[in-house]
Amino acid sequence: MFAEERQQLISSLVGERGRVSVTELADRFSITTETVRRDLAALETEGKLRRVHGGAVSSDRLSTREESIFERTVQRKLEKLRIADAALALIPESGSILLDAGSSTETLAEVLAQRNTTAGPDGELVVITHAIPIAGKLSNTPGIALQILGGRVRGLTQAAVGQSTVDAAYKLRPDIAFVGANGIHPGFGLSTPDPEEAAVKAAFVKSARRVVVLADSSKLDAETLVQFAALKDVDTLITDNTPSAELSAALADAGVDVVIV
Repeated sequence: MFAEERQQLISSLVGERGRVSVTELADRFSITTETVRRDLAALETEGKLRRVHGGAVSSDRLSTREESIFERTVQRKLEKLRIADAALALIPESGSILLDAGSSTETLAEVLAQRNTTAGPDGELVVITHAIPIAGKLSNTPGIALQILGGRVRGLTQAAVGQSTVDAAYKLRPDIAFVGANGIHPGFGLSTPDPEEAAVKAAFVKSARRVVVLADSSKLDAETLVQFAALKDVDTLITDNTPSAELSAALADAGVDVVIV
């Protein structure tokens, strides 16, 4: 295979997966890791990817890049519905849950609203959120007692952030927190591009009795700007594809239960 053909295939793989590793590419094409690194350097010069430690990521996968909640809700919708269905099975009819801002958690709110058409026999389910879209989907749902955490609303995510939001979160002890993440990395843990969003997510993780992360596979092996939790802080990860070998090993070492839908 000519170098140009191989590089085109590598570029396509990065576009499909978001990230590739040097060792994976060396095995796939039966070439040395030094040859892989030369290919990645050439592709980076052409602007087709961005090299990172151990591999490469899509050129648009920057640590501070963040799409609006309106853009994310229409992306990977089928995968997010499968993730939401699996998460729904973890929610009791009563008790308390916390829903973080995000497109996967918003999808969970949609399926939860469909489930809770009547109040359960054991009483209402308390749902706490700081996300305006989630509150809107659950505000008139029978069997749900909705609580909203206040703060400054961040336009990009339609979520309350700031010290008052963080302080309010630390005063709670919900049974389960369903949390989103922009990146889940074997070394860096869970991350998000914005420091204020990260502070709220960190408070959710520390406050809840159980932490369930909802993340489609495009978030796996990604690093964004601000870490808000380590892998060991997570109880369950629900995603739509098998994590890489490195991430799978790190999740197993951290004791995270991985659910693939």
